[in-house]
Amino acid sequence: MSFIFSKRSRTDSGVQRKKSKVREWTEAALFAIVAATIIRMFIFEAYVIPSSSMERTLLIHDYLFVSKISYGPRIPMTPLAWPFTHHTLPFTKRTNAYSTAVQWQYHRLPGLSSLKRNDIVVFNYPCGDTLYKTTDGSDVDYYITNLEIGLKAALKQYGQPVYRPVDKRENWIKRCVGIPGDTLRVIKGDVYINGKPSDNHPFRLMAYNIKMPNYWPIGKDTLAQMGLPRNEYFTGSIDSGVYIYNFTPENVKSIKALGAEVKADLRDRNSIRIFPFDTLKYPWNMDNLGPVYIPQQGVTIAIDTFNLPFYKRIISTYEHNTLAVRNGKIFINNQPASSYTFKMNYYWMMGDNRHESTDSRFWGFVPEDHLVGKAWLIWLSYGEGGLRWRRMFRLIK
Repeated sequence: MSFIFSKRSRTDSGVQRKKSKVREWTEAALFAIVAATIIRMFIFEAYVIPSSSMERTLLIHDYLFVSKISYGPRIPMTPLAWPFTHHTLPFTKRTNAYSTAVQWQYHRLPGLSSLKRNDIVVFNYPCGDTLYKTTDGSDVDYYITNLEIGLKAALKQYGQPVYRPVDKRENWIKRCVGIPGDTLRVIKGDVYINGKPSDNHPFRLMAYNIKMPNYWPIGKDTLAQMGLPRNEYFTGSIDSGVYIYNFTPENVKSIKALGAEVKADLRDRNSIRIFPFDTLKYPWNMDNLGPVYIPQQGVTIAIDTFNLPFYKRIISTYEHNTLAVRNGKIFINNQPASSYTFKMNYYWMMGDNRHESTDSRFWGFVPEDHLVGKAWLIWLSYGEGGLRWRRMFRLIK
């Protein structure tokens, strides 16, 4: 690579000739692009928080560094792509920033550690393999749309769906609450792993119905003392002087100390949108579901038509088998099957802002090959009031 740093080159006669400015700048730019691409691919990458699903842990307009070496850098699966782009070229609505002419198998280099429970993780959205596009280029979730309005109506409204390879699916960020081999339940909004309470981080937000002694909303001064601006945490009101707030467990203790009546505002209506999308067999909702076994690589489980809804996407989509059910019998790769051995590890992700997060409760497991990296450091943060100085250069927990 010495040609990059030398300002002179030799002619055939051996006489040194000074490089032109254009060549110097071109070589410097190429070197910078290659170096930045390697860093972005194998060491760390910058991301920004676009939604409130991880509040109060992560706020909108928090800018993060995400470590690729924590769990091991993932070798690109779609190597033919424009540098510094993800799935769509800037300033276009539908033009892919990659080519699928070459596709590599999933492989990950050794990392510093394994993914642990309660890590905050960036991953490719599992159900982002297939999506609809609006006329302005926005993505529309293929599976949720088909559940809500049906395939025919969705095709009529949006046209044919588009497909994205694993590493070009949308990047999401959530907290890993369940690791391979865990059995998970959500009971009245609280997560239980292997039968034990697991929600032990202080910034988890839940909606609560709160009635103050004077029947009025919580005053701005009280909220300020708790570190909570009213416009972010007051979410609505119902009859009899009951008001709805998104609070952490610590906030609940503080407001109870003022004599307030507090009750969790649970979302307990059964929904077809809740994994595994079968309200007859599994009448679950976002605050009450499970038990769910989180698959571990190499483990063999018995399968039948009752538990197949949990694992059919793993078998057919993530692990690339043909799956069919005929006359109540399961066939995998055209062979009768009463058991299945998992080829990959899987994870269960949830947002800290539990009632404002679309997560594994709505789309199931995150496969190992979808993991991008571990959220590491907030390097910049700003809100309506300007820079949030206290959040800058803060490690993420």
